[in-house]
Amino acid sequence: MAYNVHHYSFILKETNFTRLCTTKPMLTVNEQFPGPTITVRKGDRAFVNVHNNGKYGVTIHWHGVKQPQNPWSDGPENITQCPIQPGKNFTYEIIFSDEEGTLWWHAHSDWSRATVHGPIVILPERGKSYPFPEHYAEKTVVLASWFNRDVKELIDNATAIGGDVDPSDAFTINGWPGALII
Repeated sequence: MAYNVHHYSFILKETNFTRLCTTKPMLTVNEQFPGPTITVRKGDRAFVNVHNNGKYGVTIHWHGVKQPQNPWSDGPENITQCPIQPGKNFTYEIIFSDEEGTLWWHAHSDWSRATVHGPIVILPERGKSYPFPEHYAEKTVVLASWFNRDVKELIDNATAIGGDVDPSDAFTINGWPGALII
């Protein structure tokens, strides 16, 4: 089966964001929270070049993507790959085999998944449709958490005392706390 190839560039860096009257630096992709959408068709491949301009090593996981015969691009830190060190980059090859619908990608390095994540939209193959009636509109909704404090600091404190991480200060919809407005 012929497939299309897509290329994405993810630049990880600290970016200031303000939510709930609190401004803080946090690790983001391309200065976005949530990060960019990857859009492909069933059977396609994507190459994502991740440039880590952050302070810590990080990996990216393509949640729900099977990655047949391609485990070194799956992202679990220190299991299928070493973290991408600050100042370095790594190009992931993502093989979309039989997935269809909306999945997500996220950092797979402890705390960083709270701010480094985004959607994957996998459209049906050309000439085919989803197995349900035509819909009126299509909007991607990303649910996440917002922490007013530094997330790495929260994880480090919890680890030091053997306790749980403090709960988030809010839940977010497409990066914003509060009502869904699209």
